[in-house]
Amino acid sequence: MTVFSECLVVVRGGGDVGSGVVWRLRKVGFPVVVLELARPLTVRRTVAFSSAVWDGRVEVDGIEGVLVESPEEAIVVARRGVVPVLVSEAVPEFPVPVSVLVDARLAKQALDTRIDQAPFVVGLGPGFVAGADCDAVIETMRGHRLGSVIWDGPAFPNTGVPGELGGASAERVLHAHADGHLTWDVGFGEIVEAGQQLGTIGGTPVTAKIGGTVRGMIAPGHVTAGLKIGDVDPRSDAGSIRHVSDKALSVGGGALEAILVWMNDTSR
Repeated sequence: MTVFSECLVVVRGGGDVGSGVVWRLRKVGFPVVVLELARPLTVRRTVAFSSAVWDGRVEVDGIEGVLVESPEEAIVVARRGVVPVLVSEAVPEFPVPVSVLVDARLAKQALDTRIDQAPFVVGLGPGFVAGADCDAVIETMRGHRLGSVIWDGPAFPNTGVPGELGGASAERVLHAHADGHLTWDVGFGEIVEAGQQLGTIGGTPVTAKIGGTVRGMIAPGHVTAGLKIGDVDPRSDAGSIRHVSDKALSVGGGALEAILVWMNDTSR
């Protein structure tokens, strides 16, 4: 039992950045429920609670997540210190009040999260305006403002350019070149070379633009043209794929800060 045990946090989106938020909150004792799609679009599946949708269970840097079937079961699991993952596109009714709602879907545009859906609502990154559709926005753009809490106004706008890792930016990210069925020929943590075939979409090769470690691969299945499907890390550190990233931890720290400020009703 912690001082936060009665403050239920619901996180919409269990991808790698959202999982950084969940990990931070769960570490200090908040009960957290993750809401996910029936077919998550997560690329960094090795560090995402959304992977429980596929596998039934996942462990992210020592914190367990399990797939549940109802809001009632989610509360029981959350009270055990485990992260329940519930397939639900909307925010369902829970048997106990939701104190905090975090939209971690990173859609980069306004969807359906509203400031009146919980006593305190947090949005991650572009698409949210603090004071309008949420109470606080957490900056997700890499740089000196990453993870900062915005109490009035929006985050930096989406640039469409992935953050730089190991000197690589757009070239490290893989997008589907066409609609079709995606299969992979490589596994997480494999070291690949530029030009190497990583998989296929409808029989057409998906190739690496740079050499490095396979860090992200969306789950095999049907994909649509333009969808982000993979990530190659030029730093070639296979061990890093099993740990929450620096970006996710920073954003998670910002979300934790915002919630604690709200709980303490501190002057901003």
